[in-house]
Amino acid sequence: MIAISRWLTQHISDADLRGELEAVELVGLTPTQAEAVLELQNELDVGTDRPALEMIAREALEAVALCD
Repeated sequence: MIAISRWLTQHISDADLRGELEAVELVGLTPTQAEAVLELQNELDVGTDRPALEMIAREALEAVALCD
């Protein structure tokens, strides 16, 4: 999930993050991790504003880190 960190530091665009998230193999994730990735994807798709999206991205990053 390095793409989330790169997006949070504004090193990649929303479109790049979306592409990275779409490439994630959800079957290889725990249910909590998969849910976090899907939530972030959904919020990107509906055009959630950057501050709210950053909060969701941080939560997704935390879910991935804690479930490893």
